[in-house]
Amino acid sequence: MLLKKKIPISYVFGKVKYEISFVLIYATLIGVWDKYFHTINIHIPLSVPMILGTVLSLLLAFKSNQAYDRWWEARIVWGAIVNDSRTLTRQILNFMADPYVSVNVKNFQDRFVNRQIAWCYSLGQSLRNQIPTQQLDKYLEPHEMEFISKHDNVPNALLQLHARDLKNILEEGQINKIQQLALDETLTRLCDSMGKCERIKNTVFPATYSLYIHFSLFVFILLLPFALLETFGLFQVPMIATIALSFFLIEKMAIHLQDPFENKPTDTPMTTITLTIERNLKQMVNDNKIPEKVPADKFYVL
Repeated sequence: MLLKKKIPISYVFGKVKYEISFVLIYATLIGVWDKYFHTINIHIPLSVPMILGTVLSLLLAFKSNQAYDRWWEARIVWGAIVNDSRTLTRQILNFMADPYVSVNVKNFQDRFVNRQIAWCYSLGQSLRNQIPTQQLDKYLEPHEMEFISKHDNVPNALLQLHARDLKNILEEGQINKIQQLALDETLTRLCDSMGKCERIKNTVFPATYSLYIHFSLFVFILLLPFALLETFGLFQVPMIATIALSFFLIEKMAIHLQDPFENKPTDTPMTTITLTIERNLKQMVNDNKIPEKVPADKFYVL
């Protein structure tokens, strides 16, 4: 996620450097050819590219809005994961016997909370197409690592381990049926959040829609010099470059926002959110090994 810090100019212009280079070369060639050879007799009324530019503006606005909706939905889902992780920990801590009286209860709660932290990390890693079991061994026991390694969907396997433990403590009388139902409802919400993230990840933004807008944008840029040439001459080069830069940056912004789980600066900051979850949950169980906050030394957080 991009922060409010100063975003480097190199990052902004790096997204459209090839497109702007093409526009500069194309507009310069048209302007130089007309100035020195006077053989370009194609002149288009300014109203033509103006109408096309207006249509493009509406299409880009719609695309940007839809892309932002996807990004914002992803952020809402991860906000729900934060809340449900805290809720699940609070329920485990308060529904069971006092952990300071029973060592077994304390061990169970610590293991359960660590597994929930591992679930958050594995979900973020799987959404970014990274190894979902990476660095989970410090939160999980060996038999749990062996269990999840056999599953394609690691976060789902961890929820299965959660459900299995809840069944065991119900049978042991550590919680009653009503408490077990409340815990299961929280697990269901976590599963729903996981499914929503997977839906956003696996639902491709309509390729034809993006392709047609990109094609129309280049047609607009190709026609623009012939509308400005007669009035502005070579001065039309910086004007066209500025207009093209605005359109291309808006298009690139929408492209990046429409995929919030691609390990890019514009991503939903899943790793940072999970670190916050880890700190909160470990403080709730009085764990002394609380990770330090990672300072934002860049213009974005992941």
